[in-house]
Amino acid sequence: MPTSSPRAGAPRALVVEDDPAVREALAQALRDDGKVVEAVDDGEGFEAVVDGFRPDVVVLDVMLPGARDGFALGRALRGRSDAGLLFLTARDAVDDRLRGFSTGADDYVLKPYVTAELLARVNALLQRLGRAPSAVQVGDLVLDEAAQAASRASVPLDLTGTEHRLLAYLVAQRGRTLSKTQILTQVWGYEDYDPNLVEVHVSALRRKTEAHGPRLIHTVRGLGYVLRP
Repeated sequence: MPTSSPRAGAPRALVVEDDPAVREALAQALRDDGKVVEAVDDGEGFEAVVDGFRPDVVVLDVMLPGARDGFALGRALRGRSDAGLLFLTARDAVDDRLRGFSTGADDYVLKPYVTAELLARVNALLQRLGRAPSAVQVGDLVLDEAAQAASRASVPLDLTGTEHRLLAYLVAQRGRTLSKTQILTQVWGYEDYDPNLVEVHVSALRRKTEAHGPRLIHTVRGLGYVLRP
């Protein structure tokens, strides 16, 4: 279940993934990122789900149980919707990727994936389709995912790519306390890195954001970090 109600007019994301752990984790990440989410485990009744839910973006696993794989569902989607289509798969052969794009896919993400990157790709796709707000604002901090830009008190912030991904994750999870392990997993994609990596990048991000206003990224002793105005 979502941790909070999505805002009015929030983008609608349909997830089709047969692995229950991956499906629920991805659905929850999209909900936490402000999307209205429908998640199903196979292609049975796919057309009815698309017609009823009217997604803005579909995240579609290629290898699905049943008579139709993700490529077949992608073709079915293109016959009835202009929703963005992102394939999610462990199959990394060039022919597979070309086949995906030939069915009308807009993007192709390989497993295992970094959640922050996948969300960024979903948001960039929604931006290109004109189905998402151009920026998110928290207090006087403005983050524009499509432009890969951020500003504080109307002053542009000079962020590295990693700092931008970290800030985007903290903004998406604003108000929630995040452990170093959560941040490592979602921003870097690994849990076995030195937790000091998080401390170093949080410190750098704090210096840049606090040069133009009060602290946004707070330490919760013994637990992690939380972004709040």
